[in-house]
Amino acid sequence: MRDLAGRLDLCCINTATLGHREPIERIAERVARAGFGWLSPWRQEIDEAHPQRAGAAIRGAGLKVGGYCRTTYFTADDAVGRRAAIDSNRRAVEVAAELGAPLFVAVCGGLAPGSTDVNADRRHILDGLAALVPTLRATGVRIALEPLHPFYAADRSLLSTIAQAIDWCELLDDGGPPCFGIAVDAYHVWWDPALEASIERAGTRVLALHVCDWLRQTRDPLLDRGMMGDGVVDLRALRRHVEATGFTGPVEVEIFSKADWWQRDPDEVLAVCAGRLQRCC
Repeated sequence: MRDLAGRLDLCCINTATLGHREPIERIAERVARAGFGWLSPWRQEIDEAHPQRAGAAIRGAGLKVGGYCRTTYFTADDAVGRRAAIDSNRRAVEVAAELGAPLFVAVCGGLAPGSTDVNADRRHILDGLAALVPTLRATGVRIALEPLHPFYAADRSLLSTIAQAIDWCELLDDGGPPCFGIAVDAYHVWWDPALEASIERAGTRVLALHVCDWLRQTRDPLLDRGMMGDGVVDLRALRRHVEATGFTGPVEVEIFSKADWWQRDPDEVLAVCAGRLQRCC
């Protein structure tokens, strides 16, 4: 396992960690000044009509792009809505390529509004992902399927485990060049009794590692993620399992914290992230 001590160049800040409070140019400056090597932006921070401007700002700060977040949900009320989601995600794949991001993170969507048909909505998600294959092959960008904690199945993701994500990758790639892989997010998968075996099975399909912590007394399962070391997740063991697959990508901090870390000075947040990455991960 890699030693992160003194190696923030191996670490990435997901812009959600800073609460989406500043323009991407300012965020890139802060992250670079704090010593990190990578940055992963969200779509709301990027002008997708002119992504080259954001890409230039990130590169100009001396940073690499870890990934691009995230897909429009593939589930919708009708075929028109599902087609619009595919079109939105197709453009985002193109933007990821223009930013220099090797991957586009997929949070696939929960049940469509009013739906109770889990199987049908999962089929719609798979159809939507499959429709992106030509664009993925043309750009070289891969989709990192991110399983979410089952708490989010109804409204955010019908993809809940790494094992399920592997099955989807194999189905979607169908023996061809791999277009799909997996983003392992500590917050969403730490609880899984098959975690270690699933990561081993995933192998080189692991494209991203996101870290934060699950607070024992969480106030909000969506917007009260913990800073590394403040909760119950064995982050060092998780990284050891992931890196045993051959993963050499950045260790990415992604924290949603409306009442705590998003209220703090961004430079303070980055300083704490730096220390906790080296001590707890």
